Amino acid sequence: MRRLCFLLGVLQLLAAATAVYKQWIPNTNFETASNWDKGRVPCASNVVRFEENKVVSVFVRSPHTLTDMYLPLNGELVLAAGAGFAAFDGSWDPGCDSGATVRFSDAEHHAWFDPTLWQAVSPSGELESSSHIFSVDEERVPCHYDDVIFQPETSFRELSSPEAWSAYLQGPSAALQFHGNGTLQVTGSGCVDKSGCACGNTLDGHRICAALLRASGGQCPEPACRSPLQPLGHCCPICGATINLDFTPDFDLQKYQNRLVQALLSQPKYTGMQMAISKVQKEQTFLGVIPRSSTPVIQIVLIHEGTGVQTSSTVEQLAADIMEDIAQHGEALGISSGKMEVATGNAFSEQVGNHTLSRITMGTVLGLLFGLLFLGGILFLHRKGKLRLPALCLPQLWDRVEDPAPPAPGSEKGFDNPMFDVEPPRADPGEETLQEMAHRDHPVFYLNPLYNANETET
Repeated sequence: MRRLCFLLGVLQLLAAATAVYKQWIPNTNFETASNWDKGRVPCASNVVRFEENKVVSVFVRSPHTLTDMYLPLNGELVLAAGAGFAAFDGSWDPGCDSGATVRFSDAEHHAWFDPTLWQAVSPSGELESSSHIFSVDEERVPCHYDDVIFQPETSFRELSSPEAWSAYLQGPSAALQFHGNGTLQVTGSGCVDKSGCACGNTLDGHRICAALLRASGGQCPEPACRSPLQPLGHCCPICGATINLDFTPDFDLQKYQNRLVQALLSQPKYTGMQMAISKVQKEQTFLGVIPRSSTPVIQIVLIHEGTGVQTSSTVEQLAADIMEDIAQHGEALGISSGKMEVATGNAFSEQVGNHTLSRITMGTVLGLLFGLLFLGGILFLHRKGKLRLPALCLPQLWDRVEDPAPPAPGSEKGFDNPMFDVEPPRADPGEETLQEMAHRDHPVFYLNPLYNANETET
C-alpha cells in the first residue's frame, strides 16, 4: 500500500457571499468509531478487515498498532503527518479483546441524495445556530447554487475552481471518494438574484424522498391533522401552514427572512415555531385541472415542534400575523399578493372541503362541456352526411280514436295527415255508407297536441 501525503479535507464550491453552505456528515476516517462494526476503533490485539471487493478511501490521523490487517483490492489509505501502522508485539493489552476481528463498515450505502447526511453550516463550517429556520426536503441536499463543505481532515481535497475539480476527477482518488454513475459539476457561480433562486433539485425529488424514507419502507408518517398540506419540495404532508407570495423585482429574500425571524418568530409566544422560506416553481393550471406552465413564487412553510390545540392556535396566529404584515407593508417589501393555507387539527377541514368541492365542480363542468362538444360533433357529421344515425321509432304522444281506413287500391288522391286522423276522399263522393252517416250524425272530436285542451273555441 502506497503512502499518500496528508490531503486537506475541504471541498468548497464557490458561490455568492449569501449562499447556503451544506456540509457532508459521514466520513471514512480510521478513527471514527461508527465506521467499524463493533462500534469502536480497532486496538492492538485486533485483526482489521476491509472487504476485498469494496472501494474505499480511508483517512488515518494517528499511528496504530494491529495484529493483522486485510486490505481491499481497490482502495487507499490517506495518512496524516505522523500516522502509520505497526505490528503488535504480543504484549498484554487490558482494554482490547484478544484476537477479535473488527470490520470496516460499508461506506457505499451513503447516498448524495440522502437529506439526513447533510447539515446547514456557516461559511466557517460551524452549525447554524438558528432554531427558527428549516428547509424542505429537496433543499436539504445541496442545491445548484449552494456551497458544499466536507469536514477538515477527511479523505477529500480542496477544490477552489472548475479547473481544479476537472483535474481531480482525472486522478485515482476521485473514483474512491465519489462512488456511483452520477455527475457532479463545480461551476464557481452563485445566485445573483436578490429574490432568490430555485433549488433545482425537482428532477431528483424522487431520489431524495426514496433515500429519506428508506428506513420506513417508503411510507410517510401519519399526520396528526385531518387534511394535511403538501408543500412543494417536501416528501411528506405536514400539519401547519403554507403561504405563497407573488413578488416584484424589489423583493429581497434574505432581508424578508430576517424580518420575519426578528419581528415575529423571535417573540416568546412563537417558541417552538419553525419556518422554511425559499423560491419555488409553482405549476399553473387551466381551470385548476389542466397543467399549463410554472411561475416562480416565494413559499413559506410554518410548522410547530409540538402537538395539541395550543400548537394549532400558535400556527394559525403566526400565519395570520404574516398575512397582516403583508397587507400593511407588502408593497414596500416587494410583495404583490399572498395566499395562505392552514392545516392544524380540524381547522383546515372546511377550507380543504371547499377547495375539493371546487375541483369536483370544475371537473363536472368540464365533463359536461366535453360531452356537449362530442354530441355537437356527431350532429355536425350527420348534417354533412359523413355519419348516418340509426332511425328511432318513437311512440305517439296521443291515442287515436280509430285507425283510418286504408286508401282504395290504385287511388292516388289524398294523403295521411298525422295531425287529423281522417280518411282520404273517396273516388265517388256521392257514396256514403250507413256507418259514415252515423259518424256524421254523431260527430267525433280529436285532441290537438298543439293547443291546450282547456281552451275553448267560440
